[in-house]
Amino acid sequence: MTLSNLTADYRARDAAHHIHPFSDMKSLNAEGSRVIVRGEGSWIYDSDGNRILDGMAGLWCVNIGHGRKEIADAIQRQMAEISYYNTFFKTTHPPAVALAETLARLTPTQFNHVFFVNSGSEANDTVIRMVRHYWATLGKPRKTVIVARWNAYHGSTMGGGSLGGMKPIHSQGGLPIPDIHHIAQPYWFGEGGDMTPDEFGVAAARALETAIDEIGEDRIGAFIAEPIQGAGGVIIPPATYWPEIARILKDREILLVADEVITGFGRTGNWFGSETFGIEADLMPIAKGLSSGYLPIGGVMVSDKVAEVLIGPGGEFNHGFTYSAHPVAAAAALENLRIIEDDRLVERVRDDIGPYLQERWRALGEHPLVGEARMTGLMGALELVPDKPSRKSAFPDTGKVGTIARDFSFRNGLVMRAVRDSLILSPPFTLSHEEADYLVATARKTLDDTLAEVKRLGLK
Repeated sequence: MTLSNLTADYRARDAAHHIHPFSDMKSLNAEGSRVIVRGEGSWIYDSDGNRILDGMAGLWCVNIGHGRKEIADAIQRQMAEISYYNTFFKTTHPPAVALAETLARLTPTQFNHVFFVNSGSEANDTVIRMVRHYWATLGKPRKTVIVARWNAYHGSTMGGGSLGGMKPIHSQGGLPIPDIHHIAQPYWFGEGGDMTPDEFGVAAARALETAIDEIGEDRIGAFIAEPIQGAGGVIIPPATYWPEIARILKDREILLVADEVITGFGRTGNWFGSETFGIEADLMPIAKGLSSGYLPIGGVMVSDKVAEVLIGPGGEFNHGFTYSAHPVAAAAALENLRIIEDDRLVERVRDDIGPYLQERWRALGEHPLVGEARMTGLMGALELVPDKPSRKSAFPDTGKVGTIARDFSFRNGLVMRAVRDSLILSPPFTLSHEEADYLVATARKTLDDTLAEVKRLGLK
């Protein structure tokens, strides 16, 4: 079978049976799915033989790069010992024990316990129940409200999708569930008006203070936020934001939840985004980089303050999953964390490839289509604008130009993701300097191609 026939066959079978996440299946099936057949290092290969730089590390997760034989070997070894057993019924197994111990060592000092799940969405569903159970155990059952942010992403389950502030998710399935309250996001480029970034950071944080005053501290159980909003468009908060959040929560009986599903395990140049921004959280959802996506696994890191209540007077926590701490997934996560430590990949993001790519990425801000080029660690965004240098004008039909740019990027050999009219990036930590140069050159070509198309369509 020729490559073109092979691709057509995969596409036809996919269209016949597979409903994709976050996809308009009618249009996708008409266009045909992209079929990825292999990965190696920072690269993926499709069924037509094209080599594409994976600028999104899968879905924010393949931190150690594709095709690491060490992970496959660890999975095989664990499969040969015990492929599955649950952690219900007073039972554990060596990979669960070892992974919990390792996470207690790697995470910020207040975290010495973990509740295992299978994804970031499950982690955030767990957070809702954990927060409410914690306060009920302390005799404060009215503290059920969780404050989150508009345009945040905390998963797409009923709980995670409710915590997230994305209105398209809320438009389907009866979301959000009760007692979830949303406040402004710290998105200076899009919503900062005439304020400086520092002024806006304080103002955005004070939306939490306003919510507390309106709802009442006696009703609010927690505030949840990503250190950097990932799927919302790599929204990097101004330097004043997190210190002001800390001031607001100081001495208040409200838990702080730092969603580290994307930012955890080195993405920001520290092991956790909490360390990058000085966040002292009570609960910390994790996933993605925990196993670099090689197998599904996640968790909620539980601070000593919360664990003392859950493990003591809290009694039985009526929550869990068949595959919590799955032994093979735990073995993959352990080997992934060993690679990150032994290869000093967090330090590499902080001191080497991170600064190298940041300098070149920010230079893309000079392009006539780019209003802002921002990056922390290996998380970046390009804001596309019609009237540079103004931040106040936007393209008509929001998302159209971003989608045009994303499609050009794929055709040019680079995976970037479109959010509204911006392009976002999150490459593997193993990205070489030469690959970073290719990435930036391809992004620049993509911007040139997009600008020409935007002019042709009369959008600029």
